[in-house]
Amino acid sequence: MSRKKECPGCAMETDIRDDVCPICGYEFPEEPKSMKIAVWVFILLVMLWIFF
Repeated sequence: MSRKKECPGCAMETDIRDDVCPICGYEFPEEPKSMKIAVWVFILLVMLWIFF
């Protein structure tokens, strides 16, 4: 079962992987890659700190 997100344009529940709402065409903003990398680096550092 996949997770859902709500479209701010029409309040329709869509699949979390959708880039565009199938009902109203709202384009969901893409999260910057640098933010994804920063989050993973932070998680890695916390894991290393906890286990070592």
